[in-house]
Amino acid sequence: MPVFRVEKNTNYTTMSNYHLRDQNLTLKAKGLLSLCLSLPESWDYSVRGLVAICKEGKDSIVKTLQELEQCGYLERHQLRWEDGKMGGIEYVIYEMPHAPCMKCPLSSRQ
Repeated sequence: MPVFRVEKNTNYTTMSNYHLRDQNLTLKAKGLLSLCLSLPESWDYSVRGLVAICKEGKDSIVKTLQELEQCGYLERHQLRWEDGKMGGIEYVIYEMPHAPCMKCPLSSRQ
């Protein structure tokens, strides 16, 4: 059996394996969540920001974010300015789901 080794000297991310082993997530959702977990908190977490660094288009990113939201890995909150006008959207990203998977009937979690 071949052995693959990765030299991790600089510029790498440490994250939970939970989402990578979650059979309820598509490979695209696992990849996008891994990408989001690797970005700094100050980064522009928006559809436009993700489209800027991904090969996929806006519709694909939106659909994948919806999947992550349905499976409990993402929360989005609409922000408002002090004058009551709609502001940006706050993204809360979880390494492990914070709620049962809404797209899975019995939410068969590991």
